[in-house]
Amino acid sequence: MHHKILFQKSRLGPYALRNRIVLPPLTRSRSSQPGDIPNELMATYYRQRAGAGFMVTEGTQIEPRGQGYAWTPGIYSAKQIAGWRKVTEAAHAAGGIIFAQLWHVGRVSHTALQPNNAAPVAPSAIQAKGVSVFIETGPGTGELAEPSMPRALTTAEVKELVQLYAQAARNALAAGFDGVELHAANGYLINQFISEHSNQRTDEYGGSLHNRLRFLREVVAAVAEVVGKDRMGVRFAPLFTSTDEARVYLGLVESNPHETYIEAIKVLEDAGIAYLSIAEADWDNAPDLPEDFRDDVRSTFSGRIIYAGRYTASRADKVVGAGWGDLIGFGRPFIANPDLPARIAHDWPLNPLDAATMYGGGEHGYTDYPTYKEK
Repeated sequence: MHHKILFQKSRLGPYALRNRIVLPPLTRSRSSQPGDIPNELMATYYRQRAGAGFMVTEGTQIEPRGQGYAWTPGIYSAKQIAGWRKVTEAAHAAGGIIFAQLWHVGRVSHTALQPNNAAPVAPSAIQAKGVSVFIETGPGTGELAEPSMPRALTTAEVKELVQLYAQAARNALAAGFDGVELHAANGYLINQFISEHSNQRTDEYGGSLHNRLRFLREVVAAVAEVVGKDRMGVRFAPLFTSTDEARVYLGLVESNPHETYIEAIKVLEDAGIAYLSIAEADWDNAPDLPEDFRDDVRSTFSGRIIYAGRYTASRADKVVGAGWGDLIGFGRPFIANPDLPARIAHDWPLNPLDAATMYGGGEHGYTDYPTYKEK
């Protein structure tokens, strides 16, 4: 067996993992319309990849206002919950472990995606720049657009949103998920509260870093109460540098990212949750995270740590071997190789990724990638 360290047994909360290879959250935009409903095609996709140590779904919006891209699934309606149950049953039948990623895009949205064409909601009325959203222009067709100007949430509305996360967690359990992950990365809602760039509030949720972390603290506590702290994780994207490259996802570079995210990770440690997921910069030639940051993450957080971001098996070996991370998420390789763990174990060649079929469409570029033995 190659890359033996990735096939050592590990645990995640109450679960025994077959390997340290994770299917991380990957937006694929294949939900059924109208209603953004998970479907049989999605169930097939996750079943095919159930050989991962565990899987995290694509981001699933917790309420209608939480959507920033057409055709992404939700987890707030009865039909969506029923659709997700097809996915979890398929994953479990294949021996997989699957968590739902709870997502709210906040200001990274467009009036065309909002109920009654209203303004997106955000910590502050500051428009998101340098990022695109995706809106539907007709059945099965759409286009990238600049996010609309958001409106600032009232203090009462912020507290209501905390409860919407808790309700989404209840819905995830009803759908049969093994746990949930909070999407607090890539400049979306929770990240918007954390960031000095997008949060200019003057109430208890703004100002000092302690206050900017309040929304995170409250959401983590509310969701942990529903699913159990040992069945939840949080994803951050602690960028230390930016890029001029046009991107669908954005991150926010704080004036002191090291301090900001170590303090955020302390919130997770205090809550005692099962895992921390760190999404690294993934554009071409992006720099590695500073080693002193990785060291501080490890010394701050006692749960499982997942790293993801253009990892090869060899690079994954080094991060796990150094003790920085316990599990590694493989994004693009897992899209193109449903049997990725077996390919890594046997050092089999990988299918190339068809980037043109990443978002939207049907089975092509989604469920029709062959396993090694099918080729």
